[in-house]
Amino acid sequence: MGATLVTVAGNQYAGVCIDTGSGTGFCAEHSAIATMVTAGEYQIARIVAVWRNETGDLHVLPPCGRCREFIRQIDPANLDTEIVLGRYRSAPLRELLPEHQWPEALDHPHRPDDAAPSVEPSAADGLD
Repeated sequence: MGATLVTVAGNQYAGVCIDTGSGTGFCAEHSAIATMVTAGEYQIARIVAVWRNETGDLHVLPPCGRCREFIRQIDPANLDTEIVLGRYRSAPLRELLPEHQWPEALDHPHRPDDAAPSVEPSAADGLD
């Protein structure tokens, strides 16, 4: 499997998948991104991964979940990266990684500072 990406600056970087029996390999997208980062770039405009089977049929493969998250974490702007999904189909990363926002706290409801209850330290820790 191989992957190619184009940066927002218009540069192209390619990578290959290294699949090992022990699970220590990495995806082609990771390889291409590592080459891009080595060159000092972080924003991806478009990325595609392809694989050719034994009979010669060419397949476009969507990035796995690990690769989707990796692309997002390299630069926040990469949520707008165009992921090529087929000859005439693509989608921005944000559509393939729908829960990308940092979640709100469940145990600390948002309220203005003046609405926060006043608690004396001794009463709060039970040492009064």
